[in-house]
Amino acid sequence: MIARMQYLILQNSGEVTTSLLAELQGEDELFASANTLACVEMHLLRMAQTLAHWPEPLRLRLVQLDWHGWGRLQGLLESDGQPRREEVWYGIHALVPATLELIAQLRQKEPAWFELDF
Repeated sequence: MIARMQYLILQNSGEVTTSLLAELQGEDELFASANTLACVEMHLLRMAQTLAHWPEPLRLRLVQLDWHGWGRLQGLLESDGQPRREEVWYGIHALVPATLELIAQLRQKEPAWFELDF
């Protein structure tokens, strides 16, 4: 089972990331804004770390999720690895929306997993 808190962390970080990017004109503007980039990267790292702690049964239910991509992004962000522009951009435009969509679908199929806190 998944703790409701993990779901809320993913949901919140995904929404914040999306709203931060809504005001920007594109990739160059994001990477030119140190404060916005730092905030986006913090939320991406929070999502990656949350997903890294999910139980195996849940991982098996989300085989479509790019677990490798999340793991690579987590490693880069935790170690301050450079360059990482491509990975951050991929995280923003592929990992975040796909993850939120897949989890929303799983939540509809398995609502009990998202109601319990452990």
